[in-house]
Amino acid sequence: MYKVHCMNRISQAGIDQLFGTFSPAKDLQDAEAVMVRSANMHHEKLPQDLLAIARAGAGVNNIPIDKCTDKGIVVFNTPGANANGVKEMVIAGMLLASRDIIGSTRWVSEHADDEDVATAAEAAKSQFGGCEIAGKTLGVIGLGAIGAMVANAGRSLGMHVLGYDPYLSVEYAWSLDRHVHAVRNIGDIYTQADFITIHVPANDKTRHMIGRDQIALMKRGVVVLNYARDVLVDEYAMTDALASGHVARYVTDFANPLTTHMKNAIVTSHLGASTVEAEDNCAAMAITELREYLLSGNITNSVNFGNVDLGPIETDERVVVLHKNVPNMIGSFSQILSDAHLNIENMANKRRGNVATTLLETSGPWDDDVIKRINGLEGVFRARMIPGR
Repeated sequence: MYKVHCMNRISQAGIDQLFGTFSPAKDLQDAEAVMVRSANMHHEKLPQDLLAIARAGAGVNNIPIDKCTDKGIVVFNTPGANANGVKEMVIAGMLLASRDIIGSTRWVSEHADDEDVATAAEAAKSQFGGCEIAGKTLGVIGLGAIGAMVANAGRSLGMHVLGYDPYLSVEYAWSLDRHVHAVRNIGDIYTQADFITIHVPANDKTRHMIGRDQIALMKRGVVVLNYARDVLVDEYAMTDALASGHVARYVTDFANPLTTHMKNAIVTSHLGASTVEAEDNCAAMAITELREYLLSGNITNSVNFGNVDLGPIETDERVVVLHKNVPNMIGSFSQILSDAHLNIENMANKRRGNVATTLLETSGPWDDDVIKRINGLEGVFRARMIPGR
């Protein structure tokens, strides 16, 4: 039974599923698989026997992806599992930014002991006036699982919606309301939108993708929402834009010493996916991914190796090989198996950039020398054998 270490608390529903199949590892160094949410793994020593890491969420910037790839550790995430929870926070953020609900409730709390608070509230309410979001233009940057849901919700609320995503998948394109206008130039979002929300992964290309130059293109009085990753926005540029009034509100889910002191910022404590439903969904998806990979070698939603699926194991053994995507690798595997008088019954191969995954099903008696020979090939990160029927 594989041993799994949980680096963060996961939902009880997830715990019940996880340890109905696997056994717990109290220490990371004893683990063959890891479940993680927000814990930073960049400075952790990864154990020799670690096969997989499942992130119960979409972002994986807390995991050392390159190091994992070199060690033959498959990293999974759970795209879409928390999308509805984040979508609802974005809608709440737009409403909080357009109507001064926070200022109004604060005023009521401060006047709670006034016996004539009702009359005073009538006199004070004009200072908390706002605008309606119906009829306004919403710009959505990134139309993946979350962005597509936000775009559709904006349409349901009567907004004009512009969407930008140069990598829009067929799946999410089909899910979009037909009235969402996909733009090819991200500048159209900056120049036309009254509300701008960003839903892209954090990487070197997207870091500070909303900076001084982009803010300068925006309408005066724009509202910017960030429920994705803090590094996507140049927060020093945003501080200046808020102070000048060019940006009316910055709504972010990432509290830090800078955002908490921004004028006209609405900062929440990373609540985007903090719902019972989202946590259950993320845990269930992550556990399913781990179960499939550990017990059958099938890979779904990996961020560092290609997705590959041979279904249930129908032969004596299945070999999982994680390797560099270079010529003659499959020929080398075949030769080793042939030398051992093993017949290949089924095979699947999927590349992802410079790496690849190969699944091989064989019939015939195995010995440890076969796996040792495959692992000894130049370009192989890890090979393991999973018993079949």
